[in-house]
Amino acid sequence: MTEGALAGIRVLDFTRILAGPLCTMILGDLGADVIKIENPVRGDDTRQWGPPWAGAGDDAESAYFLSVNRNKRSLTLNLKTEEGRELARQLAAQSHIIIENFKIDQMTGFGLGYADLHPINPALVYCSITGYGQSGPYRDRPGYDYVVQAMSGLMSITGPGDRSPSKVGVAISDVITGLYSAAAIQAALRHSERTGQGQFIDMALLDAQIAALVNITSNYLVSGKTPPRLGNQHPNIVPYQVFQASDSDFVLAVGNDRQFGLLCGLIDRHDLRDHPDYATNPARVENRDALIAILQEIFCERTGNEWVDDLLAQGIPAGPINDVATILNDPHIAARGLVREMTLASGEGLRFVGPPMQLSETPALVRRPPPALGQHTGEVLREFLNLDSTTIAAYQETGVV
Repeated sequence: MTEGALAGIRVLDFTRILAGPLCTMILGDLGADVIKIENPVRGDDTRQWGPPWAGAGDDAESAYFLSVNRNKRSLTLNLKTEEGRELARQLAAQSHIIIENFKIDQMTGFGLGYADLHPINPALVYCSITGYGQSGPYRDRPGYDYVVQAMSGLMSITGPGDRSPSKVGVAISDVITGLYSAAAIQAALRHSERTGQGQFIDMALLDAQIAALVNITSNYLVSGKTPPRLGNQHPNIVPYQVFQASDSDFVLAVGNDRQFGLLCGLIDRHDLRDHPDYATNPARVENRDALIAILQEIFCERTGNEWVDDLLAQGIPAGPINDVATILNDPHIAARGLVREMTLASGEGLRFVGPPMQLSETPALVRRPPPALGQHTGEVLREFLNLDSTTIAAYQETGVV
């Protein structure tokens, strides 16, 4: 089997829920050996976040947990015991990366903060994910995706302008933070490999979500005007939105004046292409309401599939509005190999969305299914700390692991 780009890199993963586990799954997909540290009794909170479940009875695994925990080994440690904390320190001394998303200073309280571990492993890359970061007046607030979507301004621009603000349908602030964290960790790892010097990475959901507003925040900083909520319209490009066909909705995404000219030809309205109110994108933005009304009347004359097919034939970006079932069973997704199958530790078969990263020389691989709670405790303690079966059994008896 081809090794991943991060083969030989050991990650000690003290995260749970979504942002942290997504980040460590990405590292695992790229070849890192990820040791997921879990509470011996309840494990990652998302193990209980069902239905739906894969499997039944004691072997049931929540779909939520399964979505972000492949390519990891589960080691249970009770960090409220000195023995558990000492085992964690010994593992940290042999690791390249630590990532955690406890409350502010909780890892320090365990004696497992960056300042505690740096002296025993100077090359260690240590990433902490919190809601609001290690500094600032909000640092002690609990960090939840929904609240961050609200505070960051994301909800203020999401949903129709005549209705209440809306959250995105997935925990997008967590997802974005996980992605940024994976990038930051790999940059710090490269620095560590070059210099032998590790570093602390302070990741905040609020920071990441604000950064992900990209042109929206730039629009405000340049103009001084608060961006409005435009529903399915684009603040800077027209026509770029949902339209109603005779039987369904579809998306049209005209990105430049050339594409607008092609659209005008397709609908036999060359007068629009040459009209000063619509000839350029800035003019179309200023006169969006009048143009959209004209286009909407035309698009009601045919079906959505007919419009999408003809638009694409002209090189004009367009697409149907799929539900999740439709896109996951789309022939293009099948050709890309994105939906895969694996067998869980229980023997239950599982379909899942695999890594979206396609590297030619070091492909992202699915080497391990999401682990059962504590599935690899003995294996990891024997492999890395040379503990014998009697010692491990004693730790299990006393609730250390």
